[in-house]
Amino acid sequence: MMRTQFLQDLIKQLSPTVDPTHYVYCTVEKAKYGDLEHLKPIVSIAELEGLTLVIPLEEAKAEGLDYYRVFRRITLEGHSSLEALGLTSVVTSVLAERGITTNVIAGFYHDHMFVPSDRIDEALKAVKELASQPGG
Repeated sequence: MMRTQFLQDLIKQLSPTVDPTHYVYCTVEKAKYGDLEHLKPIVSIAELEGLTLVIPLEEAKAEGLDYYRVFRRITLEGHSSLEALGLTSVVTSVLAERGITTNVIAGFYHDHMFVPSDRIDEALKAVKELASQPGG
């Protein structure tokens, strides 16, 4: 696959770091933004079915919320761009090749990848290997 020089430079600067917090995805029917601030969501998305929250596992347990799986967050520390065409696609493809589910949240400065907590070491290794590869 041919990559642009800009994309190759972004990949080399990925600098992935792991957040020590364990996160879960929860949904709360009929909730609106701000209703559940006490849960300290790092992401919230309003959907027709309810408010989806990405919150620390301990917050979900304390509130008695259902969740399916526990995730860890890898932040791609290299300064990204909201217009960095193909960056998340390349990273998620590398993880998908290893059978690692990835949920990506793009922030203004960085991309954040939520992977199953039991695969965090493997995912981090894969992203580091990608960043160390010569462009191609």
